[in-house]
Amino acid sequence: MATLLAFDVYGTLIDTHGVVAELEQRLAEPAQAMEFSRRWRDKQLEYSFRRGLMGDYVDFVRCTREALEYIDRALQTRLSEADKDHLMGRYGCLPAFPEAPSALARLAEAGISCVAFSNGSQEAVIRLLSGAALRDRFEDIVSVDEVKRFKPDPAVYFHLRQRLEADPSEIWLVSSNAFDVIGARHAGLRAAWVRRSPEAPFDPWGIEPDLTVADLEDLADRLT
Repeated sequence: MATLLAFDVYGTLIDTHGVVAELEQRLAEPAQAMEFSRRWRDKQLEYSFRRGLMGDYVDFVRCTREALEYIDRALQTRLSEADKDHLMGRYGCLPAFPEAPSALARLAEAGISCVAFSNGSQEAVIRLLSGAALRDRFEDIVSVDEVKRFKPDPAVYFHLRQRLEADPSEIWLVSSNAFDVIGARHAGLRAAWVRRSPEAPFDPWGIEPDLTVADLEDLADRLT
């Protein structure tokens, strides 16, 4: 069914909440850690969307740092600059989801080509995937930094197509982010939604994923 899979990185391969343990150690109220993590991720994406609309592109790391600063103020957690620097460093080496290594190995054994496709810079993505022992599973890394736009701008999916030199019908985006799936489908690609939470609804835009899976092992089950 799929000849080439383009994997989103943050939230799909890599667990953005892998920073919770570090937050628990640095917040005066450790119980706030998960809320802080969720809001940090949401604000990170919001800032990328807003900058995309403004035409004011910056590296995704800057969106992440500015989101951290905002949530620290919003929750009045009063993190020190050293704490913020440490958390940013931890964000640069987040863990993979537990099933990612075996699922990617199965896809490789089935002869399915995989690339990473991310809002993160190529340098940041290489660091993340290498730290999670996943780098060798990808034939290429395609970053939006190459076109100075953020997902779900149609330009980034067109860039993916150009980089891969493939027909849209041959490329499947794999993402846990509904906005990314919709962006890819809108741009003419096929897409699989990794619905990591069974309670998560899909955006009611009239654009549906071609495939919905519970996790990456489920994806491998369906494609191999």
